[in-house]
Amino acid sequence: MIEQKVIIIGSSGHSKVIIDIFEKEGRYQIIGLIDAFRRIGEETLGYQVLGKEEDLPFLIENNPNCKLFIAVGDNWIRKKVRDKIVEIIPNADFATVIHPSAQIGKDVQIGNGTAIMAGAIINSSSAIGDFVIINTKSSIDHDGKMLNFSSLAPNATLGGNVSIGEFSAISIGATIKHGISVGRHSIIGAGSLLIKNCGDHSIMLGVPAYEVRKREIGEKYL
Repeated sequence: MIEQKVIIIGSSGHSKVIIDIFEKEGRYQIIGLIDAFRRIGEETLGYQVLGKEEDLPFLIENNPNCKLFIAVGDNWIRKKVRDKIVEIIPNADFATVIHPSAQIGKDVQIGNGTAIMAGAIINSSSAIGDFVIINTKSSIDHDGKMLNFSSLAPNATLGGNVSIGEFSAISIGATIKHGISVGRHSIIGAGSLLIKNCGDHSIMLGVPAYEVRKREIGEKYL
């Protein structure tokens, strides 16, 4: 029987995937959505917008022990939303959601506020930070590291002992060779093959991937 409740922050395309995972996982009852850019009562997949972030204290007061989940695909914006929520609710409790079809290996650590989507694979002794997205059919081999607010797009593939820095995004279908590290705020482009380390604030594209230019913090990539 479902006892734990959750409020989802966000109501666009990414939130649709998150809603589906919560429903399939079956551990939480979704009581509604938060979106400052939509009217109260508008719906996504049958769940109503309840208000904006400033309404959360009232909503949690009426739903004690309710957890939150930030369904925002952009890594930097997800962090800004988290920071805003923590300002309003310092003791905010964030849920983690894992699709039942995901494969999680032995000795894997998974942080708070993280989403692991359908068909994802995380192999043994990997560490997944807080507010990370492991997208559909992406894979992390043994001893991988995904630091806070990083993300893998669908079908991204990491070899063993790969480390992805905070706020970095590995785009759809990209592959990273074993033992490679990616710094903070970097982007590995769609379909790229990364065979050498990538520093901070870099955009790398191609097969093999090369640095196209530097990237500003918070620069759009989705």
